Amino acid sequence: MKIPAVFDTIRPFEPEELPDVFRRLLNDVQFRQVLAYVFPDIPFEVLQAKMLQCKSSLDFQKAFCYGFLEHLLGKTAKSCDMDTKAIDAQKRYTFVSNHRDIVLDSALLDKLLLDAGFTTTCEIAIGDNLLSLSWVKDLVRVNKSFIVERNLPMRQMLLASKRLSDYMHFAIDSKNENIWIAQREGRAKDSDDRTQPAVLKMLAMGGEGSLIQRLSALHIVPLTISYEYDPCDFLKAKEFQQKRDDALFRKSPADDIVSMQTGITGYKGHIHYHCAPCIDDFLHTLDPDIPKTELFDTIAAYIDRQIHRHYRLYPINYIAADRLANTDRHADRYTSDDIRQFDEYIAQRLALIDLPHRDDDFLRNRLLTMYANPVINHHRVVD
Repeated sequence: MKIPAVFDTIRPFEPEELPDVFRRLLNDVQFRQVLAYVFPDIPFEVLQAKMLQCKSSLDFQKAFCYGFLEHLLGKTAKSCDMDTKAIDAQKRYTFVSNHRDIVLDSALLDKLLLDAGFTTTCEIAIGDNLLSLSWVKDLVRVNKSFIVERNLPMRQMLLASKRLSDYMHFAIDSKNENIWIAQREGRAKDSDDRTQPAVLKMLAMGGEGSLIQRLSALHIVPLTISYEYDPCDFLKAKEFQQKRDDALFRKSPADDIVSMQTGITGYKGHIHYHCAPCIDDFLHTLDPDIPKTELFDTIAAYIDRQIHRHYRLYPINYIAADRLANTDRHADRYTSDDIRQFDEYIAQRLALIDLPHRDDDFLRNRLLTMYANPVINHHRVVD
């Protein structure tokens, strides 16, 4: 397939490019260290031969990523499943999801799509702020990621957004790929998941026809991701205090690396993915003549309702919601043993937060809020 050259710097690698990229990766000292860490019992020469046999990115995902994720879930999760009853494995979709974990949200979706009978995985939108190392940039593009360029001057940002949107339409229409993109830039640190209308505006920059026709062409599926435990919860709480105490605080690239490592290796308990129906039918019920801002706000609110409706809620969520509101509304959803485990868990997470002037009351409130918000948002939709 001839891919327009305008996409060359942001798209995943094509099969004919992989041999050179594999050799580049295999010659990188840091990448070899990562391979040794992830596959400690397999000689480098065996991994090298296996990698060079991969003819496509999907081959690479099946050969390396799928088994790694199964092994990882065996150590860090009680269960991991996805409800796909509302979608068709023979079709292609743009999955727009809430965002909890930098790496695993999309990686686990790839595995779960294969488990659900899809013949391909998904191309993944990833911010260039996470790609400061050249071998990491190579690796994510091998793993079917395309790059979202950020922190550009306004004119360049508009051009980059248009190119990104054009590429996503091309991936769906011509490459017959699925796509994953978060509903907002960055993770919702307090788990109050809201779709940014700006994301929808970007999606509608590509394609042809009206705004509704352009969004329909992407076949958007709202995807809800529910982790029982968020391994990065204490890091997110810490960041809240750092921003409270220093208005100029900004996370460093090193902080992102810590978040990625913590999210991958930390304990997650139960994990559930839930696909809502594709929103194409809903889009065609909208008045195409309503103002653009109102249109995007309406679609964003609809996606939010679908995501909130399909949360998988756990005792920790219900206890946090009751503690935050000082009520026992959800007391039938948890036991005294759940409460004991909850209190122990929160105390352990607070102890992990290394700050010179740690505000435990504030941090505890932040932890409660991030576990309570899915319950609060779910009730707003279903009650």
